[in-house]
Amino acid sequence: MKRSAWRYLWTARDIRRKLLITLGVMVIYRLAAQIPVPGVNRAALSSILTGGGAAGTLVGILDMLSGGTVSNFSVMAMGVYPYITAQIILQLLVPVIPALQRRMEDDPREGQKWMEKWTYILAVPMAALQAISQIRIFGSFAGAPIIDNYGFTGSALLPSLAIIFSMTAGTMFAIWLGELISEYGIRNQGLSLLIFAGIVSRIPQNFASLLNNEYRWLMLGFSVILMILIIFVIVIVQQGQRNVPVMYPGRRVGRRMSMPVKGTLPLRVNMAGMIPLIFAQSLLTFPAIIASFFVTSETTWIANFALGAQNVFGGNSPWYWLIYFVFVVGFAFFYTDVLFAQQNYGENLKRSGAQIPGVSKGEPTQRYLTKVLRRITFPGAFFLGAVAIVPFLVGLILPLGNNAGTLLVTSSGLLIVVGVVRDTFFNIDAELKLHGYDETLLVR
Repeated sequence: MKRSAWRYLWTARDIRRKLLITLGVMVIYRLAAQIPVPGVNRAALSSILTGGGAAGTLVGILDMLSGGTVSNFSVMAMGVYPYITAQIILQLLVPVIPALQRRMEDDPREGQKWMEKWTYILAVPMAALQAISQIRIFGSFAGAPIIDNYGFTGSALLPSLAIIFSMTAGTMFAIWLGELISEYGIRNQGLSLLIFAGIVSRIPQNFASLLNNEYRWLMLGFSVILMILIIFVIVIVQQGQRNVPVMYPGRRVGRRMSMPVKGTLPLRVNMAGMIPLIFAQSLLTFPAIIASFFVTSETTWIANFALGAQNVFGGNSPWYWLIYFVFVVGFAFFYTDVLFAQQNYGENLKRSGAQIPGVSKGEPTQRYLTKVLRRITFPGAFFLGAVAIVPFLVGLILPLGNNAGTLLVTSSGLLIVVGVVRDTFFNIDAELKLHGYDETLLVR
């Protein structure tokens, strides 16, 4: 009688070791995430989260994605997102700068090492800038300093630098923990699992806060139903793909030539994943950061213009969500195009002798595949845009009050959770097969 796949996970020594290392590192991350930044004005921070409105919802988004580190203003309040932002920037620069593109094409392995090295380097200033922006934006939302004795002049200079350094160090420590998981635990899942752990840790608290609402049972029932529906749609969209037929050349066996082999090239509906949401959100914070420097200007029209820009791009207006939706859809198309161009399927298929029936090899194949990919990306991009603005749409329908941010777990958070769970199961399934287990975990 065959052992259960779940039991095999524990009895197989290598798999058990990887799972224990992964769980141990995630526990260390969650413990470190509870260390607050010195001098945090908790009253001002609490006023944002409990004040309701779009500002509270926006901060709730960051708090949910960081696993509660924003509400504590922990040294890990930025999570691993500066690293992800740096990675996106470098990926977008490769097709723009010819020297980088040649480096990646001439020696892909060395090019990948170069990319990883500079991603780490770029993540440091990105983390410092994001720390400064969070402190400034949160202070403008609260109408009071978030960090006591913060500023870059006079006696506050050294304490402020220490705070920025500590938050940057917290981000780099989180990135290092993620790399430990990818190397010694579940492969290539380190950063994703840390984000996953943060989101899941907030789910009980989010649902418990719904019980403080006047319409608690309506809210709770609606949340559960909405979660089930969104998970169902996410699974369908994430699994959706277009299989393009490809003919691979036959192989020579002795004096005979085997017949050509018919295969498929899968193109995913949502190739960009969560990247467009993260990138659009990061980009939308820059106008609010710049405006925060001019709100106190002595020139009236400049101060009014800066205040208006801060209200719009800080999440205090429906226009923010409309712009957010447009940016997410646009970045989904843009990032998918960039990512697909770097993979260069047309040239790779030509080198292997494969061909799409009715399409010439090389550049015509790449153009054909790009056209097909753009067509199937259309529903995926609008799906991501809809996921991004679910909190705003739900707030228009239901009396959320100060609990507007609690339903975020049903949109962006669930998209991450479902994707990470799916990829983790596939990785564990591959480990089982490598250890000789002939039944997949996913079907047990």
